[in-house]
Amino acid sequence: MRGEPREIALGFALGIFIGMSPTMGFQMPIAVFFAAIFRYNKVSAAMGVWITNPLSAPFLYGITYLIGAKLIGIREIIPISGEFDITTLKILLSKAPEIVWALIVGGIVTGIPLAVISYYLCYSAVQRYQDDIKRRLAKQKEKFDRKREEKRLKKEEKKMEGG
Repeated sequence: MRGEPREIALGFALGIFIGMSPTMGFQMPIAVFFAAIFRYNKVSAAMGVWITNPLSAPFLYGITYLIGAKLIGIREIIPISGEFDITTLKILLSKAPEIVWALIVGGIVTGIPLAVISYYLCYSAVQRYQDDIKRRLAKQKEKFDRKREEKRLKKEEKKMEGG
């Protein structure tokens, strides 16, 4: 991935933050849009939103809901049993604004520390990766220069012997 470690890490952190919001299905366009506005890396922002994916979403949204519900004072947590019927659907729909608000608050509260942590982890990883590439390129250049110098010396040696 091209870019400065700071831009890449900021994009990834932004993606993580957006990924904690209850906007599944729209997270990637939202993250790329804001990454473009703030001039962060758009690819890393798109990657960051994948913190919520089909496997992690139930767990993450469950946690963000519980945290948000606690913070906004929802006393009655909506129980969802193994059976999902029309009654459960009616309850969920009647409580939708409350649920969404809890998810937003919980997403912000969990998203900020996760974004900060992911920024530093990503920055460090990208910096190490880019430094490693620079070292490898320097080694290859050194090897190439050494071979070129050896060829030049052999050529000069042949000239001296022959002429």
